[in-house]
Amino acid sequence: MDLLVKETHAKEWRMDKEIRYTDIRRDEQSRGLSIKCAPMSLVLGDLRDKHYLLNIMDTPGHVNFSDELSAALRLCDGIVLVVDCAEGVLMNTKRCIEQAAMAKMPVVLVLNKVDRLIIELKLPARDCYLKLVHTIAEVNNILSMNQMGTVSPTRGNVVFSSALFQWSFTLPSFTQMYKARMPRNSKMIFDSDAFCQKLWGDYYMHTDKRIRNKPETDKSKRTFVQFVLEPLYKIYAHVLGNDSNQLGPLLSELGIKLRQRELKFDPKPLLTVILSRFFSHSRGFTQAVIDQIPSPVEGNAHKVTTNYTGDLSTELGEGMLRCDPKAPLMINVTKMFPRPDASAFDAFGRVFSGTVRVGDKVRVLREGYTCEDKEDMSELIVEKIWVYQGRYRVEINRVTAGNWALFGGIGSGISKTATVAHCDEKSLLASIFSPLKFNTISVVKVAIEPIKPSELPKMTHGLRCVNQSYPLCTTKVEESGEHVIIGTGELYMDCVLHDLREMFSEIEVKVADPVVSFCETVEEMSSMQCFALTQNKKNRLTMVCEPLDKTICRAIESNQVNIDMPPKQIGQFFETNFGWDELAGRHIWAFGPDKNGPNILQDDTLPGEVDKNALNSIRRGLIQGFQWGTREGPLCDEPMRGCKFKLVHCVMADNVIDRIGGQIIPTTRRVLYSSFMLASPKLMEPIFFVEMMCPPDCVKAVEDVVNHRRGRLLKEMPKPGTPFVVLNAKFLPLIHLDLKRI
Repeated sequence: MDLLVKETHAKEWRMDKEIRYTDIRRDEQSRGLSIKCAPMSLVLGDLRDKHYLLNIMDTPGHVNFSDELSAALRLCDGIVLVVDCAEGVLMNTKRCIEQAAMAKMPVVLVLNKVDRLIIELKLPARDCYLKLVHTIAEVNNILSMNQMGTVSPTRGNVVFSSALFQWSFTLPSFTQMYKARMPRNSKMIFDSDAFCQKLWGDYYMHTDKRIRNKPETDKSKRTFVQFVLEPLYKIYAHVLGNDSNQLGPLLSELGIKLRQRELKFDPKPLLTVILSRFFSHSRGFTQAVIDQIPSPVEGNAHKVTTNYTGDLSTELGEGMLRCDPKAPLMINVTKMFPRPDASAFDAFGRVFSGTVRVGDKVRVLREGYTCEDKEDMSELIVEKIWVYQGRYRVEINRVTAGNWALFGGIGSGISKTATVAHCDEKSLLASIFSPLKFNTISVVKVAIEPIKPSELPKMTHGLRCVNQSYPLCTTKVEESGEHVIIGTGELYMDCVLHDLREMFSEIEVKVADPVVSFCETVEEMSSMQCFALTQNKKNRLTMVCEPLDKTICRAIESNQVNIDMPPKQIGQFFETNFGWDELAGRHIWAFGPDKNGPNILQDDTLPGEVDKNALNSIRRGLIQGFQWGTREGPLCDEPMRGCKFKLVHCVMADNVIDRIGGQIIPTTRRVLYSSFMLASPKLMEPIFFVEMMCPPDCVKAVEDVVNHRRGRLLKEMPKPGTPFVVLNAKFLPLIHLDLKRI
């Protein structure tokens, strides 16, 4: 991002210092890692000298902050996957690709830190090429496993770069640069496309100046090594070796001109200047993005079809599919950003259709909103609109379909995500965009209280703010009266508590020792059918509970099957993938404790024994009781996991007034609990899958530590091109890790 910012912002930048432009917060600068995603809108040129507006969201790479990636993916049309060349593909890289695969988004691969292969690992140019080939193959293996298209430098969707030394190129951009440096009086016919295709792979330049796919001799070099890596290696060697005698002729040969004061720079900033002049621009990167990632006009249909919960055949739905700026307004808000003084939150979202202006009155539809239940809604006025540029905001008066922007004045009505529509008749039938789906869950829990009891209102205000700021952070009040924060890990909780103390409440709080969240599950089917009577004694519900297969839980959580699908489609999915009877799959009523929860409520009643019309009249109450019960289990008020509840019989009152929700919901919860307790209940603790890199002589010490924590070392593999091995450990209980530093 620093390279793109420097290219688009006319300013005298220091070459000896990393600016880390999108690391806005002080703790991001001090920790040396990104905590929050940072949106930027930049105008960049491609290889054809056409300019495009690119909306870019720089997301954190740390596994604890994968919720920021999920919020960004909802708004974007594609991802740029940045991989460290030296370390290669690690566990978090794989998780990012899997998230992109779930969203069916195209990928552009950036092989960053190529300088590490030259300076740190000191690989010869030939081995450097093989390392790059291996890294691309690792990425392609994961892409293929997730049924996604592969990447290749010859297709223009692989970028080589070094953020530290501020250069990047693709094979098409390097070919164009090579052609521009050819002498004008040269009689050689240069076919750019053919040369580009032969710059990667087993192609060799022969002495007759022809490129063939067989080496002429044993010492023949591949074209990528000869034309790309060797000039790069020469520049690094001459500059870092302070070889001033040969540096001048080399710069003249490459057509690089330096000022006198630049020649006096230290090696690192001098190398940065030379390489940035040699590669001159990032147009290869822009071309890769333009060619591989669809524009909002092309990508809107896929985003809307995937995430919108309403009817797309309406005027509103068709307007979103076309990305029509004249259609009714629809905005999907996925991220909340605090003002610089933390006095309020502004909503960041993408406009899928319509046009919004400053002063417009809008309806903010929160996550619980439905067309039948319109309580979770508020009407607010858009006070300001900004283009968010990382460290600053550009105020504008309107924004149209296909863009994203920051909206002031509506943040008070949003907790996590929301859908925004105009207050007019056309928008009355608007549904919401589905809530975000995450690839991890919050498992670390701390209880807090203010040191001064009189500051409790300030602390509760701060808790509401951190809940808005962090997508996966949950705050709640326990039955004991304790205020609890739940997050994904130690670093995540440390950042949440920092914001609570320093930004939002400005008070000192007392933090209890961290604990972990558990899940409640069962081992076998209920030993008998369990029943419960409603309070008026006129309704009787009978259920059994049984274990749910782990693969089914994963399918539900990864959204392979959705409760919003037609019953016939759900039945076919369970029949095809898990061998269920199709009729049983059709009678699945709900997943819990939310739409992607790993528990199932199934109607197993017989039409001859139960009045189906009367049963359907209490279906909503049964589902609400199921959601309540699976959210807070009977063992220790923790969520249930891997449980299937079957409603096997139901006796209902004749009068509708006697079977209202107030009677059915708590009764459903009670019968849920009793059937659960008779199915050999047990607790599940959260465990880590850990990936570690270390020298070979440290493997024994690492294994001892893992075994001491009740974990198990699964495999040990050398990391090609490095002196390290990669260790994978499983079943490492989170409860045994050192969380007391939070």
